[in-house]
Amino acid sequence: MLGRTVIALSLSTASLLAQAPAGHPTADEIVAMYVEKVGGIQKIEAVTTLKRTGKYRAGGGFEAKYAQDNKRPDLVREEFTYQGMTGVNAWDGKTGWKIEPWQGKKDPEPLGEDELKDIIEDSVFDSQLVHSKEKGNTVEFAGTEPVEGSDTWKLKVTLKNGDVSYYYIDTEDHVPIKIEMKRTIRGAERELEVLPGDYKAVNGWYVPYSYEQGRKGSSQRQTFVFERIEANAPMDDSLFRQPAAAPAAK
Repeated sequence: MLGRTVIALSLSTASLLAQAPAGHPTADEIVAMYVEKVGGIQKIEAVTTLKRTGKYRAGGGFEAKYAQDNKRPDLVREEFTYQGMTGVNAWDGKTGWKIEPWQGKKDPEPLGEDELKDIIEDSVFDSQLVHSKEKGNTVEFAGTEPVEGSDTWKLKVTLKNGDVSYYYIDTEDHVPIKIEMKRTIRGAERELEVLPGDYKAVNGWYVPYSYEQGRKGSSQRQTFVFERIEANAPMDDSLFRQPAAAPAAK
């Protein structure tokens, strides 16, 4: 996920889905507070590209340079650089591809089914809560729950493909501080959680500068920490398209 890796209001979402018990805001109201908190829909929509650069860290002291380029409506390219080698995962809106030099592969090849699902999720430019109706999502109030000492509203987000995620929105700061989801990894279904944090303004839109993720209940975590996020950097669509394989040696 990223990465994995987070709002126009869906006021026309079926009212029953948005209802909440007395004393609690509805799903629509919670999303509205989120939109306002991170800068408002005009600020969000004014950003057409996001260029992120930083580091990826995993267990055992592993660290790699990480870069992610996103362009509206749904283009994404992710690069991991380790020991002088750069791997790529990308989605051009129709096709997902990768280059894995540490596997001895220098030519692009298609992403696997699970990888494709992840990269399509990473291509979502402004989270599943933004323009949720247009994305084919439904958002429901699912109660309240504490997360690491903070009170949160829990939103159930059902994607048009049937996948379900839970967004935990801080009741004071009005931003997601945890997202739970199920993913298939090497053929086995696992519950994952993502913890976005360190929100900072990028062109007036507050976005997370860090993500921590891992299996639910596990102490083993992967982290993405961004040193820089740039809005509206020029990006040609060719950046996201699969390049041709290198010609075979004669």
